[in-house]
Amino acid sequence: MKSLSLNNLRPADGSVKKSKRIGRGQGSGKGGTSTKGHKGGQSRSGYKFKAYFEGGQMPISRRIPKFGFNNIHKIEYQIINIEQLNVLAEKGITEITPEVLKSNRLVGNLKKPIKVLGKGELKHKITVSANKFSQSAKTAIENSQGKVIELSNENC
Repeated sequence: MKSLSLNNLRPADGSVKKSKRIGRGQGSGKGGTSTKGHKGGQSRSGYKFKAYFEGGQMPISRRIPKFGFNNIHKIEYQIINIEQLNVLAEKGITEITPEVLKSNRLVGNLKKPIKVLGKGELKHKITVSANKFSQSAKTAIENSQGKVIELSNENC
């Protein structure tokens, strides 16, 4: 084994790969187009492709369908049915307000308005406060000698 000194230092075998310098004339073997092919934007200096460019394939922004309409003024109501109010009335709650509905986990958010629908049968006399009532719900509550109080949507 040779002694280690500055004049015989070498990198380990296979650790250094000699790369060909491109664009240094025809004699280098990588001259002419400098491995960039022929013509086109990518062969030019300063070329940058757009983030949405997909290699000439139809971009996703043009492939997906563009139809429909989202109404920003649409009011989304939280729905409560008469049968759910009947369950509360059987517990002994006769005054049903949005706060009572929230505490019993029948509505999630008091910022969204509440609408009472007429599915089910009401067997108790109750007073219901909500933002909106369907006609069938109104008649069902009033037929059981109950009271309907419509709240404004402004406080939602």
